[in-house]
Amino acid sequence: MTTVGFWIYLMSDCLIFAVLFATFGVLVHSTAGGPDGKGLFELPFVLGETMLLLVSSFTFGAGMLSAQAGRKKQLLAWLAVTFVLGLAFIAMELHEFSTLIHEGAGPSKSAFLSSFFTLVGTHGLHVTCGLAWLIVMAHQVVRFGLDGIALRRLACLSLFWHFLDLIWICVFTFVYLREFL
Repeated sequence: MTTVGFWIYLMSDCLIFAVLFATFGVLVHSTAGGPDGKGLFELPFVLGETMLLLVSSFTFGAGMLSAQAGRKKQLLAWLAVTFVLGLAFIAMELHEFSTLIHEGAGPSKSAFLSSFFTLVGTHGLHVTCGLAWLIVMAHQVVRFGLDGIALRRLACLSLFWHFLDLIWICVFTFVYLREFL
């Protein structure tokens, strides 16, 4: 039942992101005479962010294999690596946001930038929640071991983390990459 409920939650999150993508798609050219994405985005930097998140998906998957094999220490090590990669992603996103704001391209500059900050920031908020959830799960595994409850919760977190990677691939393609193609 927990897994079904979690899938329902993920589908509601899909709807949220669908609305944010649609809003961005409508407002992408509403720059109010200000800069557009091509003039603002640094594709190699964002590609670095993308690689961090994709690698974190692999490390989480390795952690789940360790969990299913009952290897608690390996699981905790993989969760720690996943956490560091996710934290580095968030740090890069915050750096990008602060650079854009410092350059005068904050969310109040245009509808395009408002929709950009909302879409990318919402994804960043989800990753931050995923990082908090990683800490909680690591604590639970240390304290209670790898029982059925922990495995089910880890499976839900795995769905969430991979969902975030999928959303980021869409963000990378639809927001950043399209500016340079």
